[in-house]
Amino acid sequence: MHELMLPTNDPTSIFELLRGSYGSELLAAAVSHFHVFERIHDCGAGDTCASYTFEQLQHKLGLERRPAHVLFTALIAMKLLELDQTGAYRLTGLAKEHLVPGGKYFVGDYIGLAAGSAGVVEMVARLRANHPARAEQSDTGAAFIYRDGMESAMDHEASARRLTLALAGRAKNVAPVLADRLNLTEGTLLDLGGGTGIYSIACLLRNPHLKAIVFDRQEVLKVASEFAINHGVADRLQLVSGDMFADKLPQSNAILLSNILHDWDEPECRTLIARCAAALPKGGRLYIHDVFLDDDLGGPLPIALYSAALFTLTEGRAYSAAEYREWCTSAGLVPGEVQPTLIHCGVLEARKVEG
Repeated sequence: MHELMLPTNDPTSIFELLRGSYGSELLAAAVSHFHVFERIHDCGAGDTCASYTFEQLQHKLGLERRPAHVLFTALIAMKLLELDQTGAYRLTGLAKEHLVPGGKYFVGDYIGLAAGSAGVVEMVARLRANHPARAEQSDTGAAFIYRDGMESAMDHEASARRLTLALAGRAKNVAPVLADRLNLTEGTLLDLGGGTGIYSIACLLRNPHLKAIVFDRQEVLKVASEFAINHGVADRLQLVSGDMFADKLPQSNAILLSNILHDWDEPECRTLIARCAAALPKGGRLYIHDVFLDDDLGGPLPIALYSAALFTLTEGRAYSAAEYREWCTSAGLVPGEVQPTLIHCGVLEARKVEG
C-alpha cells in the first residue's frame, strides 16, 4: 500500500513558470490585436484617459463575457488596467506611458514582434471565438470536458488514461493537504469528476471510518480502480460512471468538487452547484476545491494566467470566492471562508442548513 505524503518542496513555482507563457500571449494580444490601450486612451481628452464599465469595454473589443473576464483580469493583475472608484476600467500610469502609440516611451512595437507567433495567434482566436482548443485526439472534441454531442478525449481509453494520469501529477501533491482541511470522519464523500480518485483516497487514508464514491466517465474510472487498489482502500471506494449534469447523484453526506467548476461557464457552474445542493441531506456539506481569483477579479497574477490556460482548454475560467459564494447562496447553501491548500488552491465549504 502506498501512502500519500506531503511533498518536501512546494512545487508552486514550477506551475507558475509553466503558465507564464499565457501572460506573454495575453499581453501581445491586448497590444497588437485588440489595441486595448490605444482604444481606451483615444477616448480621453489630452492626457486624461477614459474609463469603461465591463460591458462597455467588452463591447468595444467585440468579446463575449467569458473571454473578456479572462483578458481584463490578466491586464489588471499585470498593473496595466485598474478599476476606478465606480468599478470602471482605466489605464494605469505604466500603460499610459509605455503602451499608448505615439508616447515618448512606447514599447508596443517591440511587443508587436511577438504578435504573429503561434501561441499569440491561437490565443487571439480563442478569445474571439470563445470556445476551447480542439483536443489533440479529435477533430471535433475537447480534451478536458464532456458534453452531450461533443466527442471527449475522456471517453477513449488511451487518451483518458494519459490525461487522467497527467492531471494526477498536481493532485497527488495537493491531496494530503486537502484531506487535512476537510472535516470528514465518517459517512460518505461523493467526489464528482474525481478522476484517479486521489483526493478521495487521501481522505480515506486519513479517516478510517469514511467511505467515498468517485463519479466520473467510465474510461477514467479504470485508472481510479488501479489507484484504489494500490493505496489499499478499494473496499471503501465505490466507482460510479455517469454524467454529473444529467444522472442522479449518489447519496452522500458531503460532496467534493475539486478542480471541476473551473472547467465550465457560469450557467453550468450554477446548475452543478444547485444539483449538489439538492442531493445533499440537511447538514450536508459541499466542498469547492479550486483556485480563487480576488473578489474584484483583479488577480492575483498566477491565478489570472491559470484562468487563461483554463479558458483555452475548457469552457470555463478561474472564479472568485465571491462568485462561488453567490452561486452557493442561490442554491440554498451557507458558504464559509476559503482555506488554502497547495499550488494556489483552496477549499470553500458550503453547508446545507435546511432539508
